[in-house]
Amino acid sequence: MKNWFIKIPAIVLFAALTMASCKSAQNNDPADMPKDISERSSDESSKKYDEAQLDKLKAYIESMTAKEKCTNAGEWAFSPFGSKACGGPISYIAYPKKDEAAILPKIEEYATKMSEFNKKYSITSDCMLAPEPIGVKCQGEKAVLIYP
Repeated sequence: MKNWFIKIPAIVLFAALTMASCKSAQNNDPADMPKDISERSSDESSKKYDEAQLDKLKAYIESMTAKEKCTNAGEWAFSPFGSKACGGPISYIAYPKKDEAAILPKIEEYATKMSEFNKKYSITSDCMLAPEPIGVKCQGEKAVLIYP
């Protein structure tokens, strides 16, 4: 009979420890809970992703213009390029007129996406107007913008 009383407290103790070790921690603090994606703030990684997408589009446009050799300046034109936070282009870019139908939509897409980026991330700029070129010249088979 004596052994029976010793076994019961040991079994109860073992069961209590088992249940205590299996209990998961309760966290009722809403600040620690995951947020719905619509409530998440724009974090640095998404800004970096958006910047990378802009850089990729810019590089694509520049590669489109760079693949053509400039031998006749009359076959080239220029366009505003990018978008400052205050408005206006960041710069200008020369492009071959024969590829205008393919290049201009990409240039416009870049300006639109850059404007959206500026608004989304509250980007500021110097608000100085980029000087507008007066033409294009060929120099070393590359198109070079002419400024007054």
